[in-house]
Amino acid sequence: MLDVRRLRLLRELSRLGTIAAVAETLSYTASAVSQQLSALERDAGVPLLERTGRRVRLTPEALTLVEHTESILAILHEADADLASSAGSLIGTLRIGVFPTAIATLLTPAVVALSQDHPRLRLMVSELDPARGPDALRGDLLDVALLQEYDHVPLAEEAGLESEPLLEETVHLAAPDAGSLAERREASWIAGTPGTLCHTVTVRACEAVGYTPSIRHHADDFGAVLALVAAGQGVALVPDLGLTSVPEQVTLTPLPVRRRTHLSYRRGTRRHPAIAAAREALRSAAATLSR
Repeated sequence: MLDVRRLRLLRELSRLGTIAAVAETLSYTASAVSQQLSALERDAGVPLLERTGRRVRLTPEALTLVEHTESILAILHEADADLASSAGSLIGTLRIGVFPTAIATLLTPAVVALSQDHPRLRLMVSELDPARGPDALRGDLLDVALLQEYDHVPLAEEAGLESEPLLEETVHLAAPDAGSLAERREASWIAGTPGTLCHTVTVRACEAVGYTPSIRHHADDFGAVLALVAAGQGVALVPDLGLTSVPEQVTLTPLPVRRRTHLSYRRGTRRHPAIAAAREALRSAAATLSR
C-alpha cells in the first residue's frame, strides 16, 4: 500500500519543482525527501521521476498519483473531523497563522473567545506574511491561516486548501499632503520587503495609473511605514488595519483599492470542531471590526 506521507511529498514536488524546495517547505533534509520519493517509486512499481539536470520532472503516472493524493488527503481530514466531533470537548492543539496588522485588532479578541469557550484547546499563534500561508497549511505547520488579496493582486486558487471571505478594508495613500495616486509619479515610495503582498500591490497599483514607483525604503511594519512618511521620507499604501496610530504629519487619502482577508484551511478540515470554533471566533471578531 502507498504511504500517505510519501504521497504528500510527491504532491509538494509537483507544485514546487525541486527537491530542495520541498525539503525547505516541509522541514526535511533534501536527502530524506529523495529517499522517501525513491521508496514511493518502488512501492508504485512505475517510474515517477525523470531527472533533468538539477531538477526533476514528474512522469504522467506521477501526475495521476498527485491528483489522487489531493482526494486522499481530503478524505483523511474528513475522517479526522468526524472522530473529533464525537469527543465531549475540544482538546488538542490549534495552530493559527496571521499577518502582523491583524494580531491586535482581529486575532486577539478571537483568541480570547476561544480560550474562554474551549479552555482545553491549546492555541498556538504564528506571525507570518500571507504569502507564506498556503505552504504552511499544506506542510501541516498550521491549521488555520489568514490569507490576503488586493484588487491588483488576486488570491490564487491553492490546491488542497479551502478559503472563505473574512474581512474587507480600504487601502489609503499615506503622504505629507492630500493627492491622488497618479500625482505621486515623482515621489519616493515606502513599500514592504520584495516578495511580500504589500510590495507587490504598491508596484501594481502604481503601474495601473501609468508608472513604476521609485521605492526607496522597505518596511513591513505599518507603524514604521507611517513614521517614515511623517519624516518626509516618501509615500506609501496602508490598509485600514495598519492605521492604529497615525502621526499628525501624515495625510490619508482613501483609494479605490481594497484589501480582502480570507480564512483558509486544508480541504476536508472545515467540519473539524477546532477549525469550526476558530472560524466562528474569527468571523465574530471581523464582524465587530466592520461595524
